[in-house]
Amino acid sequence: MISHPKQQAIAILLLAFSAIEAADAFAPSLESRQVPSTYLAAEGFAPAAVQERPPAKKTEVNGESSVDPNMSADEAKSALIDLVPRMTGQDEEYRAVEFYVNMLENKYAPVQTIDFLNLAMAGDWQLLFSTNLMGRPNRKLRLRELVQKIEPDRFGGSVTNSAQWDYAEDGMTFDATGQFAVKCSYAINQGARMVVELDEHEVRPAKGSKIPRDVPELVGLLHRAIPKEIFDPNGHAMDTTYLDADLRIARLTGPNHEGVRNIFMRKGSLEISPL
Repeated sequence: MISHPKQQAIAILLLAFSAIEAADAFAPSLESRQVPSTYLAAEGFAPAAVQERPPAKKTEVNGESSVDPNMSADEAKSALIDLVPRMTGQDEEYRAVEFYVNMLENKYAPVQTIDFLNLAMAGDWQLLFSTNLMGRPNRKLRLRELVQKIEPDRFGGSVTNSAQWDYAEDGMTFDATGQFAVKCSYAINQGARMVVELDEHEVRPAKGSKIPRDVPELVGLLHRAIPKEIFDPNGHAMDTTYLDADLRIARLTGPNHEGVRNIFMRKGSLEISPL
């Protein structure tokens, strides 16, 4: 179930007494939304799919016209950040997200130097949205936050995807809590493309947390709840298709998640207010 590129085996480190910093609530739309079977989740904004559709028109979301094909990049960014936390699973909402992302990518001027790229990418980025399908919620598991930490080192570096979790082994009491980390290394080639290699998975209970008896079950629930490209990015590369001080859009390329988009916000940079 868990891919490990170096040992070809499950690599779970259970560290019982490690302190974990408290996390903000995971965006409700990512935790509980029912994802419709639409081209957005399945194709991840595949260019061919976009080209086959008629020109963009204003789209109704919750009875309001929200997509204006003449809006600026700043307006598209504001609309995207405003929409994502309030999503309820409507088809029109996913079309609007697709439109905003495509507009930002089309207007984006890529960073020209590796030093500036590293400076802009470095730090903690909270996942707002993935176009990949996510698993159904399980009553035993709660995800509170999913953060991607990038630590550049010239033409390489490390990427760590960390999920804060609460676990109710008996299905009722959430008495186990901690962090699940997907530790990766990367190398940059073809401009700003980050070729990612999975190093290990790590389960780290919080200090004072109850230690789960069935760790494989916990890992299985995490595998189903976390977007697959975040849980196991091995064999894939990430293209930065939009980047500014507080918003980053990454496009996956590879055998299983080609065209998937991940939308990140720099942790702590903006305050998001759901419904």
